[in-house]
Amino acid sequence: MSKKPYKRAKRGAGRHVQLPEYLQASQAWATLKPGPRALYIEIKRRFNGSNNGNIILSHRQAAEALNVHRNTVGAWFGELEERGFIFKTLGHHLGPDGIGRAALWALQELPMVDGRAAAKGFLKWRETQKPRTENVRSRHKHCDSRSKRSEIDGESVRKSVTRL
Repeated sequence: MSKKPYKRAKRGAGRHVQLPEYLQASQAWATLKPGPRALYIEIKRRFNGSNNGNIILSHRQAAEALNVHRNTVGAWFGELEERGFIFKTLGHHLGPDGIGRAALWALQELPMVDGRAAAKGFLKWRETQKPRTENVRSRHKHCDSRSKRSEIDGESVRKSVTRL
């Protein structure tokens, strides 16, 4: 039985994005639409292992990477922030030279650069339930069930027929 020769110039599979099981099992992720999910993966692609809190991604860069209009991704950033997946560490601004600077982002599933623990806000997020409203009409005291109502209606019909 011959073995395959070991590749001399073997290289790794390259960079990849890891989504932990607890993140995917959360209610926040399960109810997330595909657009914000793709944006989250794009943000996580830019995490290099030591820059959490300093991840640079502008709306234009995200739109170009995801092949959507730049106005579309703004709502997706907001949704990811609301559900506790990311947060903004520094907002977009003009730099000292007058050139615009993109916002800096942090992933809540990972510890920060300065040593703060991961917040994992997405585990606490719950979908708000709409209150159930029922259209209940008030009934008279003697009309509390349909069977009694039909009996009463039937008697009045019989009385009116016999009078004619």
